[in-house]
Amino acid sequence: MEIQSTGHLVLFSPVREVNDEIRSESLARLPVEGEGRLYQLARDANRESARDHYQRVLNERNAQVLFDCAGIRCGRSNVWANQIFGQRTLLGRDDTQDYLVAGSIAEDGARWLTLVYTVTRGNLREYVWVEHLRVGSGATIPGLGTVNERVKGPIIVPWQGGVTYRFDWRGSDRRRLSDLASQEGAVVVLVGYSELEADESFGEAVERARMAAESLSEVLTKTGVPRSQQTIIVPGPAGVFKDPDRQGNRVELIVVSG
Repeated sequence: MEIQSTGHLVLFSPVREVNDEIRSESLARLPVEGEGRLYQLARDANRESARDHYQRVLNERNAQVLFDCAGIRCGRSNVWANQIFGQRTLLGRDDTQDYLVAGSIAEDGARWLTLVYTVTRGNLREYVWVEHLRVGSGATIPGLGTVNERVKGPIIVPWQGGVTYRFDWRGSDRRRLSDLASQEGAVVVLVGYSELEADESFGEAVERARMAAESLSEVLTKTGVPRSQQTIIVPGPAGVFKDPDRQGNRVELIVVSG
């Protein structure tokens, strides 16, 4: 489907619908031209492999991921399907959806956005919607060009536990980290955060975050990222972000290329 608009809606944060109005902390209506394509995945394929494919392509193009989300953190699937993309076929379950928007700058200076949304419908069929858009000159794209291209991330890994730890992260994130870390001279930075409990001191919260980060460091070492390639930073509860994905007990993984 051809897309040509002077005010195409692109979201850079989770979506909400309030009184029939789209609400998002970061969105833009941009002058664009490009295309949107809807794919139904074969029964022997899955959303995760499709998303991995597009992430690899975007990495090869040195694209910068400006926002991504998964599951209910993205918002309501019916809002994405009907209000954002105008594709009723994309209406699925809120907990089986994901979205990313990435930006890149071509050699001729043209700025491109790629949007990838995947969802599983109630009948278990899986779909992918992809938009590839050239953005008109003069338009402001939130986040594009404002981050050092050598710094990739964060990949957010929520954690639970105390003596032992359980990390909740997707296979696609693990593969993305592996790809980024495999670059010569890359450094993987583990930033440990914790939520300050009512009955603990700041120092105790920092120590919990440190132990979680060290536990994840051991996991990375076993999966091919040597300890010598890692750096651990521990703000504990001393990190405040508006992004709903960057809350609570978590380790954020950032890769700095050499």
